[in-house]
Amino acid sequence: MAVNIVEKVDGQVAVKNALVSVSDKSDLEELVNGLVAACPEVTIYSTGGTFARIKEILGDDSARLKQVSDYTGQPETQGGLVKTLDFKIYLGLLTETYNEDHQMDMERTGAVPIDLVVVNLYPFRATISKGGVTPEQARGQIDIGGPCMIRASAKNFLRVACVVEPADYPDLLEELSRGGGKTSLGFRYRLARKAFALTAAYDRAIADYLAQTPFVAVSPCYEIKG
Repeated sequence: MAVNIVEKVDGQVAVKNALVSVSDKSDLEELVNGLVAACPEVTIYSTGGTFARIKEILGDDSARLKQVSDYTGQPETQGGLVKTLDFKIYLGLLTETYNEDHQMDMERTGAVPIDLVVVNLYPFRATISKGGVTPEQARGQIDIGGPCMIRASAKNFLRVACVVEPADYPDLLEELSRGGGKTSLGFRYRLARKAFALTAAYDRAIADYLAQTPFVAVSPCYEIKG
């Protein structure tokens, strides 16, 4: 398979489009208000409960907020099983600024480049640490869309900043304030390191749980037919 070798990148990237989808909504108000103050023209894309909370925070300024489903043209599945796994989302995350083929794909699909991703994951480790948790309850806390978005945006640290926990919101807002609404390559690289460490630990926790949970503990959760 041919691999494109990137030779030109932007040291500073203006945050014009941000995707925010978090299970932990701690400090979300500070993040949103700080993001809008530092990047007055930013459009925020969001999903589910995060969308509802950001709409409350923005109030009269909520015109800058867009449902991911309205952007992609695909409604969320019932129960929120699939929300962000969409071609336009991943094209926006992975597109490279100076790749002409990518730009043609963006124009063809009407996609926008996503410059900032703020995502945290379903609390799998916290769930399995509780007493009496069933394998089915644990299975329900295995996040799919979140790790995919984190990995895609972290891979493209050349252009995209990926923030994976509220503890990093102050550093992000300081970066944006100091940089006039832009992120630096060095900052994006540091975020990418943390992002891949997080997804690796998350998958390790799932793998360890499955390895330590015998099938005899799993099978009674289900009515097995056939």
